[in-house]
Amino acid sequence: MESTPAGQGPQLTGNVLFYKKPEPLSFEAHGKLGVKRIDDAFSFLRSAHAVPVTVSEFGQCAGSYPIIFVGADKTPVAAMGIRQNQNLYIQPNGLPEPETYIPAFARRYPFVFASDEQNDRLLLCVDREAPMVSDSPEIAFFDGNQPSKFTQDAIEFCKEFERQRRATQEFIKLISQYDLFEEKTVAFTPRDQNGNEGPQQKIADYFAISEEKLNALPADKFVELRDNGALGAIYAHFVSLLNWPGVIQRGMRMNAPQPQGNA
Repeated sequence: MESTPAGQGPQLTGNVLFYKKPEPLSFEAHGKLGVKRIDDAFSFLRSAHAVPVTVSEFGQCAGSYPIIFVGADKTPVAAMGIRQNQNLYIQPNGLPEPETYIPAFARRYPFVFASDEQNDRLLLCVDREAPMVSDSPEIAFFDGNQPSKFTQDAIEFCKEFERQRRATQEFIKLISQYDLFEEKTVAFTPRDQNGNEGPQQKIADYFAISEEKLNALPADKFVELRDNGALGAIYAHFVSLLNWPGVIQRGMRMNAPQPQGNA
């Protein structure tokens, strides 16, 4: 792990969802810190209606959420809500709904790799303002002046996440080369407590892989996709889109006006 003396931090680039104050982890700055157990371990996810996922997670995510591609880079995300700043799968107690998959992007928190472009390297950072980071830790970041086993495991997890992130970029590049993306829109029609329909509300414009374009590929191109290991992720994406009705219904239930009790 790269160690950065306190007060001499490199210039880090990039902003990451959830992270309020990421700092390069070092013994000088964080030698007395670690993590403590907290009851609402995933409370930071409550305001994330879309969470990035890697291509290796498509199969697991497909059982819970739609996987869509967003932005100019066509970043794959798990759609976990239908409104900005509302995650429908994190309970009020800060824990996920039972049997729902939590993407690795969130599970690595409070750790993250950050780019130090000046020195062309990645540094392990920790969100200093994460609620589980404590100066009275149950599990320390350091054992003596060396990273503890907990920190070493975090480094390996982040390294694997970085490998999968790069594999995801290659997958997106491959799908783009085959011109398989199409633009889509998802919307819903809200109803009031009396069943009256309101105006249609758009949830998102996004990119999806076109099943029609995939089926129209020449046989040799289809075989190339198979040999590149892309077909499993593509079909998982198709299956995941079947989750849209469930997500919409969940959102409408959670946001429905509650009946007033008798005075």
